[in-house]
Amino acid sequence: MQKSRLDHITDQELLDQFYADYDNNWLGILLQRYVLLLFGVCMKYLKNEEEAKDSVQQIFLKAITELHKYRVNYFSSWIYKVARNHCLMKLRDRQGRVSLAVMDDLPLVIPDAQAEDNLLQKEQVLQLMALSMEELNEEQKRCVTLFYLEKKSYQEIASCTGYSTMQVKSYIQNGKRNLKISLDKKLNKVS
Repeated sequence: MQKSRLDHITDQELLDQFYADYDNNWLGILLQRYVLLLFGVCMKYLKNEEEAKDSVQQIFLKAITELHKYRVNYFSSWIYKVARNHCLMKLRDRQGRVSLAVMDDLPLVIPDAQAEDNLLQKEQVLQLMALSMEELNEEQKRCVTLFYLEKKSYQEIASCTGYSTMQVKSYIQNGKRNLKISLDKKLNKVS
């Protein structure tokens, strides 16, 4: 199957197709769409690139196993929660408890209603960000991912993509602007 033939298929259609024939190829296509989001979530929590990459693979395996057991209706929300829970468990295993310092400004361990509302809002923004990333053209998406998620320099991005340094800067600048515009539109629809 070629990627270009599948871009128009929604996540829900891919899930429905999977549930119709339980062919893991449909899940592979679906999960591939979420690599960047999952890697970003894992990096945010784990702060270690290798551990984040390993975690994405573990999350994929868990997703495949779980999706064979029961039906998921909102895949993006579900896979985000699976990733977050996986990272929290790794942190608990690593440290014995979740520290607020590791979680940055996420009020995950404060048991009041306001903290829970903040967390839900941040999860929603991350999901909308992932959707906005998918709207970028391939060059912008690739450069933005390499620059912000993989922390590569302009020169490193130019070397691995074949783009000139000026093109890389332009793709990052335009990608960032387009992300902001898209995210603002989505947030305005939600509020």
